[in-house]
Amino acid sequence: MAELILKAGKERSLLRRHPWIFAGSVDRLEGRARSGDTVEVHTHDGKLLGRAAWSPDSQIRARMWNFDTAESIDHGFFKRRVAASVARRATHPLLAQQSGQRLIHGESDGLPGVIADRYGDVVVVQLTSAGAEKWRDAIIAGLVQATGCVAVYERCDSDVRGMEGLESRTGVAYGALPEGALMIDESGIRMEVDVVGGHKTGFYLDQRDNRLLTRTLAAGRSVLNCFCYTGGFSLQALAGGASSVLSIDSSGPALATAARNLAHNPQLDPARAEWRDADVFDSLRKLYAEGRKFDLIVLDPPKFAPSAAHAQRAARAYKDINLHGFRLLNPGGILMTYSCSGGIGQELFQSIVAGAASDAGVDARIIHRLSAAPDHPIGLAVPEGEYLKGLACQVG
Repeated sequence: MAELILKAGKERSLLRRHPWIFAGSVDRLEGRARSGDTVEVHTHDGKLLGRAAWSPDSQIRARMWNFDTAESIDHGFFKRRVAASVARRATHPLLAQQSGQRLIHGESDGLPGVIADRYGDVVVVQLTSAGAEKWRDAIIAGLVQATGCVAVYERCDSDVRGMEGLESRTGVAYGALPEGALMIDESGIRMEVDVVGGHKTGFYLDQRDNRLLTRTLAAGRSVLNCFCYTGGFSLQALAGGASSVLSIDSSGPALATAARNLAHNPQLDPARAEWRDADVFDSLRKLYAEGRKFDLIVLDPPKFAPSAAHAQRAARAYKDINLHGFRLLNPGGILMTYSCSGGIGQELFQSIVAGAASDAGVDARIIHRLSAAPDHPIGLAVPEGEYLKGLACQVG
């Protein structure tokens, strides 16, 4: 096994159990290692810290598999890690009954570069690092064994793979997908999941609890849902008794799925729902020009800043939509606004939203801080995992 030797003093983050080793921290590699191979990690003075996956094409040159110097990295290691991750969800009282659930959340579950989501009897897996790719077979076997699923579908098509020198790959890795629409039940609402062509793994499970909060706040309110995708927030608002819900997205296929999702739930009144295929930025301006007002607005945009290098441009986009969101609220109205951008931290996001409220000439206060559901945990040693942040702000 090759040995990765750190530069002097570069072991501090590893001693705090942060799993990433950046290129600038590496002094040298003794021995030969191919992309994804396991290497021993040593301090500059020779102390063994653990074992990591080598990734010569990435700025994150290695990702730690473990900090236990006596533990081997083999098929059994991955099956144990997968089983432990699945078991944590199975015993969580808020997750045990969810048919849509994240089973593995990368570094936070001790498996860097591994994402796995379960939709009923189907598991969708994303492998985004060279090390995860190397142990693909063991990870998939572990998921099958731990879940008893009928199929594992790969969505290894994210841009991140390119940074690791990996090609995209999608398709069935185990079993066969069931015929017909794949459905999940979320808080009593039936939703279609497109694991083949949908965003990410097919659905945004991280917003589950926030959608439920929207439901509790929606009674009697007029609702505007921007970047609505397949209607998760919209349908929960209708279930909560919203007087009307206007949902906007620029994806026709997503809106078609949203309309089908509404039809899957006959207990909801379709007369209260309007779907609009349009650009959200333009729509917010038009609604303001028309003098429209709403009692509850949801802003859940796509990732504007994948890294800190994009933060300045992303900040302008977040400022724009939040400014118009505040302008469109009735007195006492609530803005539920989110950022899933890793390059925008919690403090910066709050500052952007505060600036938008000021420019809109409204007094606003935070009534809820919002984050991902508990099946998307954040490792204490890996604060970068807190990608989803949100604020529920009431005006007037």
